[in-house]
Amino acid sequence: MASNLRTRRTVRHSRALGIALTPKAEKYMERRPYGPGQHGRARRKADSDYSVRLKEKQRLRAQYNIREAQMRRYFEEAKRTSGLTGENLVELLEMRLDALVLRAGFARTIQQARQMVVHRHIMVDGARVDRPSFRVKEGQLIHVHARSEKMVPFQISATGAHQEVLPAVPGYLDVEIEKLQAKLSRRPKRSEVPVTCEEQLVVEYYAR
Repeated sequence: MASNLRTRRTVRHSRALGIALTPKAEKYMERRPYGPGQHGRARRKADSDYSVRLKEKQRLRAQYNIREAQMRRYFEEAKRTSGLTGENLVELLEMRLDALVLRAGFARTIQQARQMVVHRHIMVDGARVDRPSFRVKEGQLIHVHARSEKMVPFQISATGAHQEVLPAVPGYLDVEIEKLQAKLSRRPKRSEVPVTCEEQLVVEYYAR
């Protein structure tokens, strides 16, 4: 029952934002490609510039499943980093441990990836890490704890089942899915990161 409730909530959120946040939500949205509620099919008046920027920020937040306070901290760091702020923002978010656990195919959704980390199933260079926000450095190895490998969710992951429904593994990750291992070979580039976002609108939202 709780699982069904979470699924309905995620699907509704996905339809409101106009992006599929999980593979299951993607299937629902193929059948109902419009917003939730009784007025979901109705033609809406044009959104204001502010609401467009706000929605884009919410879309990016939802794809990484982070709080507003966390998002603002990432933005401030991206602004201090040389280069384009919007691209820096996405690249910093992508180096989160939970994001890379998802990209590698260990998990099916960002929520599941976060849970795996919090429950101490994930290791980085041989040490358990239980913070989803942990920033993985170039060359570090992400892997599943030996005892956790025997658990059903990870046995499913090791078959590559999640990779079949997720975007292709990006070039900055070297993955050996049967060993439940992934190495961050280099810093992600925005053009490779499989998130749906016009990051300049997010920058404009925070810079207002």
